[in-house]
Amino acid sequence: MSLDTRRSKGLFPGLIESPASALPSLIRHLIGLIVVGLLIGLACWPLNLTDTVQDQLYRLLPTRSDRPWSLVGVLIALMPIVVMPVLLLLQRGPWKDGAGSGIPSTMNGLEDPSKLPKAMAAAGTVQRGVLWGIATVAMFPLGREGPVVQFGAAVARAAHQRLAGWLPSLTERQMVAIGGGAGLAGGFNTPLLGAVFALEELTADYSIITLWPALVISVAAAGFSHWGGEPIFGLGVINVMVPEEEQLLIALPVGLVGGLVGGFFNKGLVWSTGRLMEVVKRRPIRVGVLLGGGLALLALLSWGTSSSDGEALIRQLMDEGLPNIDPAGGQIAAGLTSLWITVVRVIAPMIALAPGVPGGLIDPSLTFGAVVGYTVCAILGVSQHLGIALGMAAGLAGATQLPLVSIVFAWRLTGDQQLFAGVVLAAVIAAYVGRLVARQPVYHALGALQRAPRR
Repeated sequence: MSLDTRRSKGLFPGLIESPASALPSLIRHLIGLIVVGLLIGLACWPLNLTDTVQDQLYRLLPTRSDRPWSLVGVLIALMPIVVMPVLLLLQRGPWKDGAGSGIPSTMNGLEDPSKLPKAMAAAGTVQRGVLWGIATVAMFPLGREGPVVQFGAAVARAAHQRLAGWLPSLTERQMVAIGGGAGLAGGFNTPLLGAVFALEELTADYSIITLWPALVISVAAAGFSHWGGEPIFGLGVINVMVPEEEQLLIALPVGLVGGLVGGFFNKGLVWSTGRLMEVVKRRPIRVGVLLGGGLALLALLSWGTSSSDGEALIRQLMDEGLPNIDPAGGQIAAGLTSLWITVVRVIAPMIALAPGVPGGLIDPSLTFGAVVGYTVCAILGVSQHLGIALGMAAGLAGATQLPLVSIVFAWRLTGDQQLFAGVVLAAVIAAYVGRLVARQPVYHALGALQRAPRR
């Protein structure tokens, strides 16, 4: 039997023996996949809605030079002092199954199927979403890919158990991986990203057996996300035309710096997570107050730019330039401000994520990458919008060591397909440099910490 025949039988049992039934089988499977995708999009919708709250609160912070601190702004900056201890108490006690990103536990379940029932349990999944929602409203600097990946994986696993007759002949592991990627599609309205993340990070399986179901489910999930108000290009559109030769030249320094920053972010997050895991369990209130105080202090010292997931800051970079720059300050003041914002956008997400608060590192990585790219291009005297596009891909690739995911994410969020050459080169360089700094990809390293025996 040929390879193509075996693949066809794996996708559609009975296709070779009964060609007449092939079309009804295909239609039934397509309907099943679309239903799964819509369910994943529906599951992610509350998280997307909660995420919009951050944008409204961000506008109350003094991120522009003409916007001073207000009493409301100060209270927003101070919220983590109260919220962090509450979250750590919940994670240590009744909601301990909801702690952590969601991606490492999903990956551990894919590696060891015996762990899938607990990792995909409804109670822990909902708890993770609620904990993330509380942190998001409190303006913690973390993204949402952790919860949406687990939501998607849990929905896909439940569908695989209940709708087996309407789905292609995929294993439980394949469905969980596809669902996890579709969660990203539903959370960010990025259909291609869902399939790429599932294949590049969750399964490392690029066969047609998993590719086309992943695409169908991801498109359906992203479609629901769009109906729910998530824009096609989440951060706007970068409308800049730069010759490919110039793109490639600029991609070299942006990729190098973005990879270094992303690699150190990876290394710092894994190190701090390992150091805090047991301490948080013993002293949740004390550690929570200290970490929440650190987040509040950074917010106060950075005009609020260290708060939130970073998407609002990237939009501000695209529309207005570097936040809180006094035109009379000159280039030195602008450079120091840019450096400081980069530092706080690296440190603040570490503080938020290291104690196990559910969230994600994609948005934070995109944000410090955008600031790095903006700064490099400002120094070189070329388009800062080009720097934002290249920097986003470089920052994410340096932190995750996933160049394909980073390329697709940067494209979809900013509509910068015309910068194909530069984005690709910046992402590849950054992923390689990030690997030199931190030898293990960040999600794999965090998953290893979860698997480590406790003393």
